[in-house]
Amino acid sequence: MALPPSDYAALLAELKEVRRAGLVRLRGRALPALEAAAEAAATPSARPPGAPIEVLLRCAVARLDAGTLRSAAEYTLGLAQGTRDWPASSRRARAASLYGVSVERFRKDQEVMVLGQVAEHIVRLAADEGAADAGTAGVDRADGGGLGTHRTVEVRTAGRTVGLTVHVHPVDLLRDVDVIVSPSNVHFALPESYKSSIAASLRRAAAVHGVTGEVLADPLPTELRRWAERHGASGRAVRPGTVVATGAGALAAQGIRRIYHAAIAVPRAGTNDYDVLPADVTRAVSRALAVLAEEHGRHAPPLRSVCFPLLGSGRGGLSYEVSVRAVWAAVEAELARGAQWDVHFVVRTAAAAAAVERVPAGIRPAHDRRPTG
Repeated sequence: MALPPSDYAALLAELKEVRRAGLVRLRGRALPALEAAAEAAATPSARPPGAPIEVLLRCAVARLDAGTLRSAAEYTLGLAQGTRDWPASSRRARAASLYGVSVERFRKDQEVMVLGQVAEHIVRLAADEGAADAGTAGVDRADGGGLGTHRTVEVRTAGRTVGLTVHVHPVDLLRDVDVIVSPSNVHFALPESYKSSIAASLRRAAAVHGVTGEVLADPLPTELRRWAERHGASGRAVRPGTVVATGAGALAAQGIRRIYHAAIAVPRAGTNDYDVLPADVTRAVSRALAVLAEEHGRHAPPLRSVCFPLLGSGRGGLSYEVSVRAVWAAVEAELARGAQWDVHFVVRTAAAAAAVERVPAGIRPAHDRRPTG
């Protein structure tokens, strides 16, 4: 069911109600436009976990440009880690500080713009899914247009069928996966939390915030520095393919138990660019699975599930297909030895999801069907 664009005004009014009430006080409130949008945007065969309106809001906000606009929307609506129970005044003050303006100025100007942008993306989410339903009835979509989807792709390996779960949404929306593998450079220097990369998103989601938004704990870089000190690696690069396991910080509330930081990016001297080799991606994935085997029985219940982004496909410059092949080479080898891991992939786009589905099945896109000898 598509949502009429004329419902923009109703959505904007209800977003203001969400801002006033906060996520923890939405139960029982009449929000018909948001409820209709959540229903229109959700793929019935693969609805993500969580309250439908909150999932809708998170997916809409994830579409905003990374930086001040997205962060202000997260604080305004209580989506930022640790802010869902903040009073409306505290969330508004924190959002205003991002723009460097007074609370009153923010209320009259930037807040209207922020909520308007969220409303526009909600309309687009619902419209995208409605159009897809009309044109592809009965087809299970995997794209970033509607709400993040979760689907299982069955593949054959070593004489048995295994299921790979593909998530199409931002990495910080993952729930109940024991381990997330996060790409890192060979210095294990994490990007600032306001960046838009996988590593930055995980750092931001793992941090613990106070009631006014201040960072009380930033556990991922802290644990990585301690690891470097213990292993004599402070101030120097490690070998590509090295993996360091840390806790998950505040992500533990979402059922995420460990973060495995995989060193795959080698900084290019004199530039802000990185080089990533597919062989290093395969080596890192193999090592991550070895660390999972080592840690498996040390936790209660034992670790079992692991999730991979398309390592190296961002600033590393690898294509989706090349990244998936590099990851899958190590995963398939492990599964062929009889491993029983629950394997997940998390991606943001339709093209990336399609690559994940093609490569394990041995299917190449038409433009890439060429001899490999």
